[in-house]
Amino acid sequence: MGKNVLIAGLGLIGGSLALAVKKEHPEAVITGFDVNERVMKTALALDVIDISAPTLSDGAKDADLIIIAAPIRQTVAIIHDLAALPLKEGAIITDAGSTKKTVCEAAEALKERPVTFIGGHPMAGSHKSGVEASRVRLFENAYYIFTPSRSEHERTMIRLQNWLKGTKARFIRLDPDTHDFFAGTISHFPHIVAAGLVHQLKEEGQKEPVLNDLAAGGFRDITRIASASPVMWRDILLSNKEVLLAIIDQWQKKMHQVRSMIEEGNEDALHSFFQTAKHTRDALPVRKKGAIPSFYDLFVDVPDHPGVISDVTGLLAKDRISITNIRILETREDITGVLRLSFRAEEDQLKAKSLLRENLYDAYEAP
Repeated sequence: MGKNVLIAGLGLIGGSLALAVKKEHPEAVITGFDVNERVMKTALALDVIDISAPTLSDGAKDADLIIIAAPIRQTVAIIHDLAALPLKEGAIITDAGSTKKTVCEAAEALKERPVTFIGGHPMAGSHKSGVEASRVRLFENAYYIFTPSRSEHERTMIRLQNWLKGTKARFIRLDPDTHDFFAGTISHFPHIVAAGLVHQLKEEGQKEPVLNDLAAGGFRDITRIASASPVMWRDILLSNKEVLLAIIDQWQKKMHQVRSMIEEGNEDALHSFFQTAKHTRDALPVRKKGAIPSFYDLFVDVPDHPGVISDVTGLLAKDRISITNIRILETREDITGVLRLSFRAEEDQLKAKSLLRENLYDAYEAP
């Protein structure tokens, strides 16, 4: 197996894939290409890549593996650019896009070239973006979906999985249409709903500004995915249009049913609506990574006492446990308050829970 890898697109996903490949294949030379020169310089400075390529052609010509980690529209453009460039015979080309039918159709342009294209989608992410947020464990235990064409040799698929085994992801295969339906249901459509809720808050908040202050708690949590890249989500939605239009129609029908329940005062129907939702959600896997990045939260009961927050954070810092976010949920005089600590990984969450309990704090996960 050759040792040259090109990462085209040096954001969170591209950078994290570079780190995962480098960890498993330390002999490989990781070349990075990005349209933003500053990003390439940052990737070099952080040792995410070994070499930066001044052009796509320079990076692609000797690459044994090319990973395209860019928004869908750019991914399609890069594929067409690659189809016109000199490429190494036997090279594997894959992508990391959230929709697969559009990308795989674009990859038909590579059919006559001595390379193999296999669509890919690592179903993991972070609340941070950019190459600075890259981390080798981003994909650990996440699903990594491949959409190979039926004509691909099994040996090529195995080669790609060997290249990417440093991700420690769970590899599965789907056809592009099935992938896009699954992703549309559990990832793309929830982003539309979250953005819609935020738009509604914005409109109502202009009339009643206090709404924005009240939304700082639970509302902000349930709409957190609305903070994702507008460019990325514009491209995803347009590339998965047919699936999303059907899901939106189903959603509108369901909301019309709920509206009728409320209008008619149908207590039994409303109770059943929420009970079914509760049972379904409670049955979802807790310890697995899905399409939407998980929070690894820990709740800590703390007394109303000066210095208690610094004591909690100091204990974690001493044990080198990194907190990504901290929020005070309740601090009223003379009662126990609650801190919510967020972590990058479940391992950090569990270590923090054990450490805080050893120091007599009541630390627990959300039910």
